[in-house]
Amino acid sequence: MRSDPERLRDMGEAIALIDKYTTRGKESFFADELVQTWVLFHLQTIGEAARAMSAETRERYSQVSWQDIIDFRNLVVHEYFRIDLAIVWLIVENELPSLRSEIQLILKEIAL
Repeated sequence: MRSDPERLRDMGEAIALIDKYTTRGKESFFADELVQTWVLFHLQTIGEAARAMSAETRERYSQVSWQDIIDFRNLVVHEYFRIDLAIVWLIVENELPSLRSEIQLILKEIAL
């Protein structure tokens, strides 16, 4: 079983991988189905890591929107036909940078 620090690192790596192919911008994202799939896969990874995080860590770091992350993962996995790419882009552009910062702060505090 993976530890919370490992899961947090998984989340950080997934964000970095999303960044790798979204730096070309919004138009490129909407034009390339492979990039869309890449991003959705890594958002799913982030959600899976958040879902597996211990309740203690989620409670201690309640500033992270754990439930929203988990809920989006569930949408991607179970209701993929409802995915709105405009919302996915907003997540990439507006939510992931702050999540990356929060993860880095938590890791500094709890990781060895």
